[in-house]
Amino acid sequence: MSARLDAIDWKILKELQDDGRITNVELARRVGISAPPCLRRVRTLEEAGFIKGYRGLLDEKLLGYEVTVFAMVHLSSQAEADLKAFEDFVRKAPLVRECWMLSGEIDFILKCVAPDLKTFQAFVAELTSAPHVRNVKTSLTLRNSKDAAMVPMELKGKN
Repeated sequence: MSARLDAIDWKILKELQDDGRITNVELARRVGISAPPCLRRVRTLEEAGFIKGYRGLLDEKLLGYEVTVFAMVHLSSQAEADLKAFEDFVRKAPLVRECWMLSGEIDFILKCVAPDLKTFQAFVAELTSAPHVRNVKTSLTLRNSKDAAMVPMELKGKN
């Protein structure tokens, strides 16, 4: 897929990733083209799925979500219908911010946020009774040493 991207596309993606609120005029200036073709390229990148969306990155702690926990979930069955049932449960759980299916002993890892431990403990009770959950292990985070929500553009687009 990335073979379809030229140097200008890579520059556009990097600039948008660095500042999603940049104006089209400023974006065009930074990547070295005029505004109309820049806007066309951005729309093409959006339609092709390279740009999934735009959002503000919020500070969960400042908003009252003091607790971040990773939950490792082991299911009793890995049948496709059972995996889907668990994923459907997780999609409806507002405390779950990320859900990753893994290979190995753990089937899923969930990144969860909660305003306090009591709220998270109540969620764990729901989680352990979710479809096909065999067991759940949790790890309370102490601090975040890196939170890079961006694609490492410095490794791509140099060719």
